[in-house]
Amino acid sequence: MFDADMFDETSPSHFKRNAGVKGFVDNWDDADGYYRARVGEVLDNDRYEVTGEVGRGVFSTVLRATDREGMREVAIKAIRANDVMYKAAQTEVVICKKLSGADPENKRHCVKLLRYFEFREHVFMVFEPMSMNLREVLKKYGRNVGLSVLAVQKFAKQMLVALKHLKNCGVLHADIKPDNILVNDKHNLVKVCDFGSAMFDGQNEITPYLVSRFYRPPEVVLGLEYSFPMDLWAIGCCLWELFTGRIAFPGKSNNEMLKLFMDMKGAIPKKILKKALFTDKHFDDNYNFSLMEEDPVSKTMIRRIISNPKPGKDLDLLASHGKGLDDHERLKVAQLADLLNKMFDLDPEKRIKVSEALQHPFVKEPKN
Repeated sequence: MFDADMFDETSPSHFKRNAGVKGFVDNWDDADGYYRARVGEVLDNDRYEVTGEVGRGVFSTVLRATDREGMREVAIKAIRANDVMYKAAQTEVVICKKLSGADPENKRHCVKLLRYFEFREHVFMVFEPMSMNLREVLKKYGRNVGLSVLAVQKFAKQMLVALKHLKNCGVLHADIKPDNILVNDKHNLVKVCDFGSAMFDGQNEITPYLVSRFYRPPEVVLGLEYSFPMDLWAIGCCLWELFTGRIAFPGKSNNEMLKLFMDMKGAIPKKILKKALFTDKHFDDNYNFSLMEEDPVSKTMIRRIISNPKPGKDLDLLASHGKGLDDHERLKVAQLADLLNKMFDLDPEKRIKVSEALQHPFVKEPKN
């Protein structure tokens, strides 16, 4: 077991594998290395009693539990038991500890890490509990139609506060999506969670598959250097989805994602394409876009050249979404469209900054 007070955040190597419990691995893990918790099981020296399983992702299982010491509910993230996941957990704990330590009043809308410990070859991270994620909120309250623009406004401000906190701490989340934004039981408070893909700015490697595909920005797809604007793009995708009930860029591949970007915003500037590492995968020597499509007859992939893409998916279409809006709601929808237009700038250097987004009229209401 290890404890926060024993952990030096500058040295992830201070994690120590507990070699004395390897005999439990076969009994307590499934074939993929997920921890198989039992309801009623007690973890960490009889402190946390497992009451259920919230869900399972690529990296971990999330459990519901009761903290017997504090007599409160908690969420416990059990990292999968393999060397790659174990190493990633070291970074995640360091990042969560930094974010929580820099937010002593718990007002920055990042889910708070309470403790962490090691047991049966797994790293367990204990977080404050929340009710559900925004994906679940959309399914329950806004399937195919979205949420009210005033609800989106409230969530947008909180998500941007979280993003500013991340930037102040030098952290890139790198996997912002509705699934990774939690909501409380009153549905008036959201917090960004799941820092399993997060990194400190400057430690990033160029890869075309960072961030879940629907929320992946052009700079990642094309192989440019990326930084904080990456997460802001993903927040924009979340806001679009919250309001419309539909995914903004539902591409089936990186190639199709680029087509959808240009459908909304027009041609990608050549100065970007000239710097990008993966331009030749999607553009010819004259920077004409090559769309890979399935031939309806032969069912084989064919290449279609698009030489001068024009924006057709007008952001103003948001204004037509929803019926019976009052004057204030229509104004907020127009402001949301303007904010998203700035968040979806294809050039990350020209994309609106998080500090500017927090001052945008959609987010910041004028004082009376």
